[in-house]
Amino acid sequence: MAEHTLQDHRILVIEDEYLLAMALQGKLQDLGAVVLGPVGNLDDALALIQSEAWIDGAVLDINLGGKKAFPAADLLTERGIPFVFTTGYDDLIIPERFGNAPRLQKPADISTIVQALAGVS
Repeated sequence: MAEHTLQDHRILVIEDEYLLAMALQGKLQDLGAVVLGPVGNLDDALALIQSEAWIDGAVLDINLGGKKAFPAADLLTERGIPFVFTTGYDDLIIPERFGNAPRLQKPADISTIVQALAGVS
C-alpha cells in the first residue's frame, strides 16, 4: 500500500487523543484515503467496525480512555482487516495473538503508518 495507493482506501482511525486523531485524519485524506472515524473510545470503535461494510485497514491506538483496544483488534482480525497499533507502550503490552501486528511509537509519521499498513495488507 504505497502512498499513492491510498486513493479511495477506507482507513479506520481509532485514536482517543483529539489532536493526533485530527492530524492523522488530515494526512490520510491528503493521500486520498477515505477516513472512517476517527473514533476515540472502545464502544464507538466496535460499533463502527461492525457497521461498516468495507474497511481496507485501520490505525488503532492501544489505550482508549483507559480501556485497552484489544477487543477492537480481535474484531478487525475476525473480519480480516489489516491494522497497525500506535502506542506509547512497548511490545510487552500486546497479547501474543497480535504478535504479527505492527506497533508504531506515537506519534508515528504518516509514511511509517502507510508502510506498516502495506506490510500487513
